[in-house]
Amino acid sequence: MKLSRREVLKCAAASSAILALDGSFPMLGEAMAAEPDKWVKSVCRFCGTGCGVMVGVKNGKVVTVKGDPNNHNQGFLCLKGALMPPVVYAKERVTRPYIRRGGILKPASWDEAMSLVVSKFKGAIKEHGPTSVAYYGSGQCLTEETYLASKIWKAGLGSNNVEGNPRLCMASAVGGYVTTFGKDEPCGSYSDIDAATCFFIIGSNMSECHPILFKRVAKRKQADPNVKVIVADPRRTNTARIADVHLAFKPGTDLALMNSMAYVIIREELDDPRFYGKYCNFITDWKTKKKGTFEDYKKFLEDYTPEKAEKICGIPADTIRQVAKMFAGASATTSFWCMGLNQRIRGVWANNLVSNLHLLTGHIGKPGATPFSLTGQPNACGGVRDTGGLCHLLPAGRLIKKPEHRAQLEKQWGLEPGTIAPKPGLHTIALWNAFSEAKVKAMFVICTNPAHSLPNVNLYTEGMKRKDNFMVLSEPFMDAETVKYCDVLLPPAFWCEKRGVYGCSERRYSYLEQSVEPMGECKPDFEILMDFATRMGVDPKVIPFKTIDDVWDEWRMVSAATPYNFSGMTRERQKKESGLLWPCPTEDHPGTRIRYVRGEDPNIPLDYKNKYKFYGKKDNRAWIILRPYAPAAEEPDADYPMVLTTGRVIDHWHTGTMTMKVPELRRSFPKAYVEINTEDAENKGIRNGDNVLLETRRDKMVFQARVSDVCMPGLVFVPWYDANLMINKLTLNAFDKGSKQPEYKICAVRIKKA
Repeated sequence: MKLSRREVLKCAAASSAILALDGSFPMLGEAMAAEPDKWVKSVCRFCGTGCGVMVGVKNGKVVTVKGDPNNHNQGFLCLKGALMPPVVYAKERVTRPYIRRGGILKPASWDEAMSLVVSKFKGAIKEHGPTSVAYYGSGQCLTEETYLASKIWKAGLGSNNVEGNPRLCMASAVGGYVTTFGKDEPCGSYSDIDAATCFFIIGSNMSECHPILFKRVAKRKQADPNVKVIVADPRRTNTARIADVHLAFKPGTDLALMNSMAYVIIREELDDPRFYGKYCNFITDWKTKKKGTFEDYKKFLEDYTPEKAEKICGIPADTIRQVAKMFAGASATTSFWCMGLNQRIRGVWANNLVSNLHLLTGHIGKPGATPFSLTGQPNACGGVRDTGGLCHLLPAGRLIKKPEHRAQLEKQWGLEPGTIAPKPGLHTIALWNAFSEAKVKAMFVICTNPAHSLPNVNLYTEGMKRKDNFMVLSEPFMDAETVKYCDVLLPPAFWCEKRGVYGCSERRYSYLEQSVEPMGECKPDFEILMDFATRMGVDPKVIPFKTIDDVWDEWRMVSAATPYNFSGMTRERQKKESGLLWPCPTEDHPGTRIRYVRGEDPNIPLDYKNKYKFYGKKDNRAWIILRPYAPAAEEPDADYPMVLTTGRVIDHWHTGTMTMKVPELRRSFPKAYVEINTEDAENKGIRNGDNVLLETRRDKMVFQARVSDVCMPGLVFVPWYDANLMINKLTLNAFDKGSKQPEYKICAVRIKKA
């Protein structure tokens, strides 16, 4: 049955399982049944969209959730967000500390558990130095928790081994923004969706991974039939089904595609020389930062004519011309991307090329025109990227390797000069390699599940089994895969049992009020970290905090001396607002929707001579960087002739430790599967529902087949939420040399009927 364009749009919006303002939806179970005594403002616990929620509480228990009508999501939630209450009271909740004795986790007191943790960390530092201990956090921790942990390690323990799972999802976006603009985080905001006349969606299945934002895109398309949607994705997802043009390129060749689009834009004189001539530099050699000319760029692009690009990426030359004209010819183009670009060994380069297209055409710094990286977790941006919660970072975009940045923080923190070690710590893959080799002796893991989420995960779970290293894990759920390997398990207060801040993709900081008391002996990670630091003998000047609000106030003041300045976001104001966008320098400032533009961005004086100022660069000019196409780390070959890619499905999130506890979501996708193109299935004698053996150079596993036209021929897809069918046993741990982000999206695989 062929659907009309309008019907396709309706189906696409419906596929996002959007809930109405009142949270009503059929078959939501008992969690939605009780009428609450009160409503408490919070933020959704899942993707990086950062949807505002209202938590309904009755008799001291969370009984329901609905969307916050005053936040950007305007009261709408996806099913995952609306069905959070059962997760809070799951039977698997960890409600007291445990210590592994004789290979078995056994109940312990808080004092016993923390005494053991501290003895192991102190012993490691005494025998092997501060670089033998590490912290591994999460884009799900509160902003205050990550800020505190990073400060404890870097300023208190002398170790820059501070990492977290955002390295696995957003590091290439950081690298892309910083290299192009000099500063991290998007230039625009979600409001750009309402003004865009063209959307370029690449490396993102928005309909399943960011359904509320996708609903907004679909609504914009429905409201104005002249709005164009271009989707570049090797899979024909529901996102692709609303596209005017779907570019099903050969996996890993999108760099050639985007360079070819730039070639066409220049050749058809759709570029904006007045903009890039005044506001951009052309960088011909990234390593030396060598500046070139527009003519150098034109010459570079001669290798990417549409005909040449067609041979690389498989997109017809005329189609490349068509989408380039659509992108450049629109009055306002917004680009969205996510893991499809980031989780690659050329992830930073791919990010740069999206921004190149915007700078080349002037589609930036005006309503509806922006390059926008979508975030995978609710607080990867505000909590980790902004606070400096990675091994090379300090708060507010400062770098450990720069002496002046270390000096700034030491002064702000009231520390002796030289307190912060000058050498960056180990990035995620290097850190877990070192832990697997017992070079890192003690690891503190909070709010993440690395025994499931790391690539080529067998390598790292073997390392977790060693007896000569030590791991303490703060984890809400006993059935998380990493619990099998930890030496001490701590019970943290869950999402609604504590208060603090989440910062989402659009630079929006939203306050989560505490809805209910923690279960059992659970404690907020703020309290756990403060107890740890105190027992470790960290200088009280490093941790002068009585409450989590004190941490926020310090971080707010630290930001004031930087372009991140959100000193106007006092706690009292946060309680009244449903999120604010930084920069927000004063208590009466409304927040910033568009950066780098005079009159919009408070970092630019109103009397500044030019309209744009890319102040992250010394000369205030953004960079158009010449990035060539290069193949993936592991291309298909005669032995492994197909490509394996991984990702999410709409009703599950990350490793499934939360969503698999909701009956409605579990029934929707009870187990992982392999998605196979109809043509490939026919050639291999595979039918829908058959068991199929997938084998890479690392492991092999059997999945049930879903045969369809979603994957292009030669590509298979497996979602990664299922702990019983853990696809990361098959994925590759090669990583981008710049961002250090692993290439989850491409590896070679062979398949056959089992």
